[in-house]
Amino acid sequence: MIFLGVMVAVFYLLILRPQRKRMRAQQELTSTLQLGDRVQTIGGIQGVIRALDDDAVVIEVEQGRLRVVRRAIANRVTDKA
Repeated sequence: MIFLGVMVAVFYLLILRPQRKRMRAQQELTSTLQLGDRVQTIGGIQGVIRALDDDAVVIEVEQGRLRVVRRAIANRVTDKA
């Protein structure tokens, strides 16, 4: 019985807790997006946000614009010189 309790604790610490932390960080990122932010999608496409909707974002890429769901935004791109 003690072994089962230890296994549940290890499962929680190694899998569930980090996953919840990543989920919270993703939700925070999508809720704080603003016009003009440089972003990268999950697929690696980089662009600048030109329009925001409740569930979608229009990003401007080199030759056009793309409409993607907010959950597809992986991170903000910062210019490190």
